Amino acid sequence: MNDDFAAADDLAALGARIDRSNELLQRMLAEVAKTPSTHAIFVDAGYLYAAAGRLVAGTEDRRAFELDAEGLIDALIDRARTIFADSRLLRVYWYDGARRRIHTAEQQSIAELPDVKVRLGNLNANNQQKGVDSLIRSDLESLARHRAISDAALIGGDEDLVSAVEAAQGYGARVHLWGIEAPEGRNQAEPLLWEVDSQRTFDLDFFKPYLARRTGTSYETSAVARPAREDVRFVGAQIAAKWLSERGRESLAELLPGHPYLPGPVDQELLVESEGLLQYSLRGQADLRRALRDGFWEHLQGQY
Repeated sequence: MNDDFAAADDLAALGARIDRSNELLQRMLAEVAKTPSTHAIFVDAGYLYAAAGRLVAGTEDRRAFELDAEGLIDALIDRARTIFADSRLLRVYWYDGARRRIHTAEQQSIAELPDVKVRLGNLNANNQQKGVDSLIRSDLESLARHRAISDAALIGGDEDLVSAVEAAQGYGARVHLWGIEAPEGRNQAEPLLWEVDSQRTFDLDFFKPYLARRTGTSYETSAVARPAREDVRFVGAQIAAKWLSERGRESLAELLPGHPYLPGPVDQELLVESEGLLQYSLRGQADLRRALRDGFWEHLQGQY
């Protein structure tokens, strides 16, 4: 009889533990449900410069063309916001090579952009990147393991990135491969294409506003004094006022939900028009580009 009572007590205790486990599981699932999805963009700059340079300028030599990295990054962020509609951006990771891992002036200007983290591998005597793939893997794996991201947009093409994709997927993150249109054949390794959760290719029209051959710029920064931030901010407001009168309130009101980001084509148009008014190039001038957008947004928001 005592054995029967003991067995009943054991069953009751086991049932209580099961109920407690179910309660904890339900609470955990409820917390997960309340946690917003988060995405990040991982850019292998070596791949981007080579593939976009070949597509737009017909060369992979960085010295032969100029990349508006700030405008392009904003366009990528804008595209990610559309694709991952119910998700928030963690940041953009920009992977590049540099001799002794010392930032170049261009890399420094990219590092100063909001929501951008520059990670540098080494650059050898043959201008080949070393250690970039391992940095991508380390970041992807760490962010996925700590549930910091649910989706990763990876811009790259090297087969060595397969291990990075597998590591992130092993912790439940989805990896989406973004590629650049190749004039001939493919510029991404097939094993990489096989492993990712989705694929997307950006074409010539997407990159054309942000890359051009170096044939001499219209506005040499050395020939004209650098404008003050307030002057650039005023030009941004001036362009916003002009656009309001020309394009109408309804068309520009559509931009407001995207604040503080502008769609890539709109941002590029703002840049070109401002450079014409200032007679000064804002390429690579992160602080002045921000002042320009601030002036544009302030005027626009003041009208609504």
